[in-house]
Amino acid sequence: MHDDDPYNAPHNDPADTSDDEPLLTIGAFAHRARLSPKALRLYDRLGLLHPARVDEATGYRWYRADQVERARLVALLRQLDMPLALIGDLVELPGAEAAQAVDAYWTEVDARRARQAALAAHLCDRLSGRRPTMFEIKTCDVPEQTVLAERKHLVADELPRWIPSALDRLIRAAAECGGITGIPFVAYHAEVTPDSDGPAEACVPVADARAAEEWVAANSRGGGIAVRVEPAQRLVYTRITKAQVAHPQILSAFDAVEDHIAREGMTVTGPCREVYFAEDWDAASATDEVCDIAFPVSPRQS
Repeated sequence: MHDDDPYNAPHNDPADTSDDEPLLTIGAFAHRARLSPKALRLYDRLGLLHPARVDEATGYRWYRADQVERARLVALLRQLDMPLALIGDLVELPGAEAAQAVDAYWTEVDARRARQAALAAHLCDRLSGRRPTMFEIKTCDVPEQTVLAERKHLVADELPRWIPSALDRLIRAAAECGGITGIPFVAYHAEVTPDSDGPAEACVPVADARAAEEWVAANSRGGGIAVRVEPAQRLVYTRITKAQVAHPQILSAFDAVEDHIAREGMTVTGPCREVYFAEDWDAASATDEVCDIAFPVSPRQS
């Protein structure tokens, strides 16, 4: 006999000898919890709900009646596709804290699904050849400039927090380097996606190259800020609104600029970039233009 015979207990039933409350066989417990013995064995293996006792000789599992609520809670949380580690933490919380944890998890699920829905719509447009948004493509020439730069390997979800904090650090440092002489930008030396970590590089043009070098030398232990020269170059770009900066809407702008470069027979010569020219990002509305999506290029090939 083994615990695959769920409603029968062996002759040495712990329920007959326990000094505390009687224990339930896996079958009786499964019936009370409205689960299958298979599910209970899975929860045990995953570390989410262990039996109160396991007979070393027979392998029989026994449960306490007060474990029923936990078993039902685990089953419901798994129906939310909640990660196992989060379930393990949540079932140990008091009721009010557990409710807050479920609410926080589902809020993130809703946000993730909204992002995925937007990405799916972008992919449908891209694969079908539709262009729901028309982008005006322009060209400009940028002179050589000295920049303070902070480079970091990071994935897409980290960008919204890192970009403003990195630019803020650079702008504060620029005050000691003769001030800012150009528009801050973020260059992408490789793809930044959920799977690819760049790196990305935040850059702020400064007036005094010597002062910038001295500042970096004096502060080399903090922040990872470097100084370098950005060469004179021609940029092909399109201007986007604050709403379009969000992922995946911004991908359409990158695609539009790349398509224009290919049609015109130009060659990309450096990392693409987001140029943040808005004077007050927080005050800008969703429809205000705040950013240029730009690629450095060489002239049209003959």
